[in-house]
Formats: sequence, structure tokens, C-alpha cells
Amino acid sequence: MGTIYRRNILKPIPAGAELFTKRGKRFARWTDRRGKTRTTEIHVTQDGGERIIIRSKYLAKYRDGENIVREVATGCDDETAARGVLGELERRAELVRAKVLTAAENAVSDHADRKLSEHFDAYMTTLEADGTTPRHRRNVRDALDRIAADCGFATLVDITRDAFEKWLNERAREDMAARTRNIHRSAIVAFCNWCIVTRRLAVNPVAAIRRANEDADKRHQRRALSEAELSRLIDAARRRPLAELGRETEKVEPNPEKPKRANWKWAKLTPKTLDAAEAKARKQLADKPKRIVELEAIGNLRALIYKTLALTGLRLGELTSITVGQVHFDEPTPFIELHAADEKARRGAEIPLHRDLAADLREWKGAKLEQLRDDCRRRIGPDGAATLPMRLPPDTPLFDIPSGLSRIFNHDIDTAGIAKRDERGRVVDVHALRHTFGTLLSKGGTAPRTAQAAMRHGSIDLTMNHYTDPKLLDVAGAIDSLPELPLRTSPHRESQRATGTLGDADATDDGPRPFPPLFPPASGNSCISASNADKPSAIEDDRGANVKGRIDRSLRRADNDCQKAGDATRTRNIQLGRLMLYH
Repeated sequence: MGTIYRRNILKPIPAGAELFTKRGKRFARWTDRRGKTRTTEIHVTQDGGERIIIRSKYLAKYRDGENIVREVATGCDDETAARGVLGELERRAELVRAKVLTAAENAVSDHADRKLSEHFDAYMTTLEADGTTPRHRRNVRDALDRIAADCGFATLVDITRDAFEKWLNERAREDMAARTRNIHRSAIVAFCNWCIVTRRLAVNPVAAIRRANEDADKRHQRRALSEAELSRLIDAARRRPLAELGRETEKVEPNPEKPKRANWKWAKLTPKTLDAAEAKARKQLADKPKRIVELEAIGNLRALIYKTLALTGLRLGELTSITVGQVHFDEPTPFIELHAADEKARRGAEIPLHRDLAADLREWKGAKLEQLRDDCRRRIGPDGAATLPMRLPPDTPLFDIPSGLSRIFNHDIDTAGIAKRDERGRVVDVHALRHTFGTLLSKGGTAPRTAQAAMRHGSIDLTMNHYTDPKLLDVAGAIDSLPELPLRTSPHRESQRATGTLGDADATDDGPRPFPPLFPPASGNSCISASNADKPSAIEDDRGANVKGRIDRSLRRADNDCQKAGDATRTRNIQLGRLMLYH
């Protein structure tokens, strides 16, 4: 038999509470968040502190269908209502014992009336415990909240396949990309699978919904940069911060309603105007050398970020997590240590550095140390030289990645004369530098399995088909490297000629006897007549007459069969020709 009861909960005295004594006991009176006046007794703890006593709502204690004692919050302040909840729990326990309900179905019914947002909160807690990134959890929660709001899902019972499929179809008609629809599908499917594991759902109502075909609806297909484009990009990124101050102006159509500043605009930087703009900016800032140094430092940072992304294959988020302590220069092969918590696949990796990039990063690290020492000198003055740091703290970020790097990248490719979108609709963005890394590996002759390891992919198909741009590969050069296979030269005869064993009967005055033509000469559309067959045959031996007679009879019989069958003239010729070759 189950019971209901309340618990006494000790809490701090609310701020601004009125304290008074009544019948020898101390009480506190205050107004709660709902504007209701509350009065309760004050309890003195063992350490002499004072706490108020709060009575909890009724709890139900009973033995469930699996013979396990459970304590469940009824959510009721009224005793009669709490006993009604206890009676329902005991009734369901009896149904489980009688095998009318399964234990799983009984557990599902406990969550049927809870708000869907509460389940979402619990799911986010599980994802956080699994070590997912805050960005991933935020994206999943946004997708779940949008589905619940658009489809009208308030509880777990409301989640149905029909409603979600209808939502997907409406989004497709609104031209939502297939990849975006798949992201929302994956979020709700994974959530429902979690609900099954935690015994909140018996089955996944949306598991059978198929993914949209992303290959047929690609909206953002990236392309790799060629070596020349990559060099132009790095050069433009390095020089653009300074060159922007030397840009020319362009007049626009005057508008009397707008101020004079709206009647002109800065001209865009192009490869043709970059040199002149940079020279003009240096002339304008001739009396401000520190400003020139600052702008050059900004350009060097951007250029080195692009170079690092293109020569390591790091993703932008991964590069952001790299600290100075994770770059190892003193090893035989310098490398960057990528922690498992910061990698997309959560495996961790040691990324070897190209010698050119390693030299640039070493110089960059020295420049950061010198900047730190300069900052210390300004703070502590000349007398504190002995306290200057000798090395950078290991947790110092390698790069201070600009927050608007995607926008900056677009301006840099414009300055470099690189089209954002090519003739095939493929785009260039920051992540395209990872595609460039994979393509450069394949173009350099790297074995596919080695390229897969360098890209840190779990599938070689992803490396070869998605991160390798076939347009930049030297396919023509690869074809030219194939061996020659002459059709009119016999390898056996060539070897005989090389060893001097080719006989007179096998050679002509001009060299080895040529092969016969690749295709036999056309025989025309006329049928081979019996009179042609009566001519002397090239096959002559001691039984020449008998052989010739057999050939004549075979040709006539084949010709008659073809004519009776109504075959076309050319078909009969082909069949008769084959018969002659056979004999």
C-alpha cells in the first residue's frame, strides 16, 4: 500500500522578510514572486544559523510493477489530489504485474504529459555530458525549437511522422536547401532515439523518414584554389590593410536629399590598382611610421592565417583553439598538436608542418614574444627589465582570429582578382582552403591513403571525391605519362631485329613487314555470286580440286539459305565472308 507525505526543506531567510515571535516561536513573513504573502517558522541549525522551513508538495511512495519502491513527486499541494495521483500509479503497477502493460510502456506514460521543452533541456544536458561543443548544442536546440514551434509539438505524444513530413515538404517548397532540411531531420531523429534510451518513448515516430538528396540540391559547393590563386590571395591579404588608405574615389549619381558624403565612394582594390594604392598610403603616412607598422602587422596576420589553413588542412575552429604550447618546433619534424576536444572527430592529431610554414610560425612566435616584452616595458618602466618574460605563456593563442574573417576573406579575394563563384557555380570561402590542401596533396602525387590521414578523414571517399578538385589535377600530364602502344609494330619482330634474328622472308627492303590494315576493305552491297566463287582459290594442295568443290557447295548453300530467310544483302555478304575465312 502506497503512502503520500511532505518533506521539510530548510532555506535561507528571504531578503527583507519580517521576523516576529509568536507563542515562543520565531516566524518569518515575506512576499514571494507571485505576490503571495508567506509565513513560516524559523529553524535554528546546529551551527547556530537560522533557516526557514518550507513544506514541499506531496510525494507518493509506492511499489511499481517491477517490484521496485519508487518515490514520485505528485505536484499537488492538496492531499486528496495527491492520493488520486498515488491511486493512478498503483493502478498502472497492477497492470504491469498482470502483463497488460509492459514496463517500458509504463515508463513512457510517466513522461507523456511533460512539456516538450523540459525534454529538450534534459537532452541538452546529455549532449553536454557527452562532450559536444556549445556551438553544436546551440544548433541542435535551435533546430528542435523551430520544429516544435512550426509543427505544434507540445508533448512527446504530439510528435508524428505525418506532421514532420508535411513540415519538410513545406520547407522544400520554400526553397530550403536539402542539407538544411537534413540537419533538422537529424536533430529530431537523434532526440527521439535518446527518448527511447531514457524510456520516454517506446518507438521513434520519425526514424523512417529518408534524408533529402544533397547531391541533387547543392547550394554551396566549394572549389579549391590553384597555386597561382593562393599566392595572389596571400599577397593581397598582406598588403590590403595598408593599401585601403590609398584608394581612389568614385563619384556616384548625386542625390540632393543626401549629404555630400553620399555622392562618392571608395573605389575597389584590384590587382592593377593595388601597387599604386599601397604607394599612395605609404606617402600619406610617411610621418606616422607606427601606423604603417600596425597595418602591416594586420596584413601579415591575415596572410599567415590563410597560409596555415592551406598548408595544414586545419578547420577555422580548430585553428582558433591552437595555442603557442601546441606548436612544437624542436622536434625532427615540427608539428602542431591538435587536442581531441578541439577536433571535429574528437580523436586528436599531430599535424606535420611544411618547413616553409614552420619558419614563418617560428618568426611569428618570436614577434609575439617581443610584443609581450614591449607591453611589459610600458607597464613596469625601464627599472623592471629583469622581470621581462623569456617565453610566451603556453596557453597564449597562436593567432588572434578576427571575428569577421569570412567578410575579410571576401574582400581579400576581390583584391586578388579571384571570383567568388566560378562558371560552374562553385564558391570560394575560408573552408575552401581545406579543399585546396587536399587538392594540392593529390596534385603532388600523394598516395590516397596518406592524403586521407593528412586530412584526418574517416573515409577515403570523402578525401578523394569531396576535398579534391579534379579540375586542378594534371590529368593531361598523367595521360601523357602512359606508355606508347604502336598498332603497326610487332614487339616480337622488334626483338628479333634487335638481336639480328629476323629472316629475309620476314623483312622488306625498307624494314619489317607492316601489319595488315586495321579494318578490312568494304566489300560493297552486292552479294558474292557463285561465278566469283568459281575462280581459282588461293587454297591449293594435293587435293585442290576436292577442296575447291567443297567451298563452292558451301557458298551456294549459304547463299540460298540467306535468300530464303530474307536477310539483307550486306548481312548475307558478312555471313558468306565469315564462312570463306573459316575454310
